[in-house]
Amino acid sequence: MPTIDLLDGKLQLYQRDTSRFWQARASVGRKQRQLSTKRESLEQASKVAEDWYLTLVAKQRVGALDSGPTFKKAADQFLKEYAVITEGERSGKWTESHAIRLRLHLVPFFGNLPLNKVTPGKVQEYRVHRMTTFQEINPLSKSTHKPRTKPPARSTLHDEIVTLRMVLKTAIRHGWLQYLPDLSPPYKTQGKVVHRPWFSPEEYKQLYEAARAYAKEPFNGRFKWNAEQVYDFILFMANTGLRPDEAFNLQHRDVAIVTDDATGSQILEIEVRGKRGVGHCKSMPGAVRVYQRLLARAKPVQGETRRQRQQRRKEGGEPPPQPAVEYPKLTDLLFPGNHIKLFNNLLDRAGLKLDRDGKPRTAYSLRHTYICMRLMEGADIYQIAKNCRTSVEMIEKHYAIHLKNTLDASAINVLKPKAKTKKKESATTSRAEYHDDL
Repeated sequence: MPTIDLLDGKLQLYQRDTSRFWQARASVGRKQRQLSTKRESLEQASKVAEDWYLTLVAKQRVGALDSGPTFKKAADQFLKEYAVITEGERSGKWTESHAIRLRLHLVPFFGNLPLNKVTPGKVQEYRVHRMTTFQEINPLSKSTHKPRTKPPARSTLHDEIVTLRMVLKTAIRHGWLQYLPDLSPPYKTQGKVVHRPWFSPEEYKQLYEAARAYAKEPFNGRFKWNAEQVYDFILFMANTGLRPDEAFNLQHRDVAIVTDDATGSQILEIEVRGKRGVGHCKSMPGAVRVYQRLLARAKPVQGETRRQRQQRRKEGGEPPPQPAVEYPKLTDLLFPGNHIKLFNNLLDRAGLKLDRDGKPRTAYSLRHTYICMRLMEGADIYQIAKNCRTSVEMIEKHYAIHLKNTLDASAINVLKPKAKTKKKESATTSRAEYHDDL
């Protein structure tokens, strides 16, 4: 393999046995760098190599020389570690969401950039890029939806910066980055604090009465079991404060009817599995009767379908025997299936889908309703936070801030007592006393 020195030995040209092109190599910025000149002629390869070397030297002088591992390498390492280390602690959807953000947005923008070039200014450029290119079609997206008509929400950008921060922390752990740059937004650092959609006591009563009426007389007899399940789901959620995913993961062996020592009333003790791992919850007494109905409700059985019945009658066969009735077992889910469509239709019919701020209500709104009602009744905010597996800060920020019941008027409307004014002595009395002294 012949080697030719150029520029006083600072640059070398050589050929590999497996390639007809000349290769160039040089040491710039404490790193050995290589380049294929894509030229077979030695004269042309020398010119390409010299231009390449002089460009590297110029970049080094102005501090623009790319060096070190790239962001893409750190992102690949993060995805490899995160899915394994957090297994069982984070849901699969949350882990997958990191991969989606990296594939669609972060890697295309930062991918080939060295990690030491991910500066606060570059992160701000990324925010501007996301806010100005939302209407363009992303070629990396697998979605068939049309481009968005609104820029990404504040929470969306926040989640993307969270993923970016976790990738950079992975780079720090592997020694590819010295310190974490400032990723905080320079402007509009505090968003408007708004309350989460919930049902006021009057609206909650309207909702469960509409659900109860539909459970008694559904539009179709086949939907009676589903309608009864939705009715009990509403009451169960509003009396336990569970998250929807926690309720859908709940099995009958996770629930026990006990007598509370402090109040003497029957409640449910629930072993919760969800967003925060395994936790515990104690329900309101109103959830006991709901759970008893769920236990006593037979599971739906799949009878003969319409097509099967028509085929049987055509062939002249005998009707099949009636399926045996089965009741829930310990390993069965409390709320099998997904009744979200029925729940949303119920909200639309009752006129409760949107709150007064135009925000759509969902099954999560039942959890918000539970927290707000407990606060309105004067429950201890710390105990509510423990029972709902959240923090006091979150409750104060998103729930207590808009409830008038959390304000103590007697502590607010305090008036300072007025001091008693002394009666002024008359000038005549003062003169008389003066003459007496003389």
